[in-house]
Amino acid sequence: MTAMREEAVELILGSPTASAVVCCEHASERLPSPWQWPEEDAWLRGTHWSYDLGAAELAREVAAALGAPAVLSRFSRLLIDPNRDEANDELFRARAEGRKVALNAGIDAGERERRLAYYRAYHEVLGSEIARSRAPIILSMHSFTPVYEGRVREVEVGVIFDTEEVLAARAAEALARAGFVVRMNEPYSGREGLIYSAERHAREQGRRALELEVRQDLSVLPEARARVVAAVAEVLAGESGG
Repeated sequence: MTAMREEAVELILGSPTASAVVCCEHASERLPSPWQWPEEDAWLRGTHWSYDLGAAELAREVAAALGAPAVLSRFSRLLIDPNRDEANDELFRARAEGRKVALNAGIDAGERERRLAYYRAYHEVLGSEIARSRAPIILSMHSFTPVYEGRVREVEVGVIFDTEEVLAARAAEALARAGFVVRMNEPYSGREGLIYSAERHAREQGRRALELEVRQDLSVLPEARARVVAAVAEVLAGESGG
């Protein structure tokens, strides 16, 4: 990989005949040099605003179980969000819990392009890995906070999809058998564009897209992640990249 790709992406190699290519857009809260967290944003570090807690571990563990390649971001979603279209208003989040995000105040055209270099490197690597693979599924791993702006979320695992309703239903059933409270297209809906990264690449390369959202009080627990991984492996056992 080029230096920029190495800065932007953690790449895990896998078999081209694996059933999926795994991706994780919110894997890290890292700010690459020369960016630093402003003092006013110190409260955002270590929180769901800066990255998806437990999602990177889930992505690595799912990839290991499937023998699949995986692409994980190495920059905070607050620097730029690779799970949003370039034209999306939340590409650079301006506010969190009603407070301004100082990191994203006053982004000019030059700053936008510097950050887009990371975004585009992530998608270039993901696209390349999908092209090298015969996997029919692109599986994006995410996590979500148990309480969002004062609202308690009862769902434990969300199966996010746009067009792949049958595959999503199979995943939801397997996760429910694993003992989770599961909902389809909750707490976010893929039909509202919130499966952007996986769906974009699936459409570009004739694959199928699915995203899993695991509640963060569970995603940080190895035992809970193991149950998710086993359910994913069960669902994808019938899929073939060969």
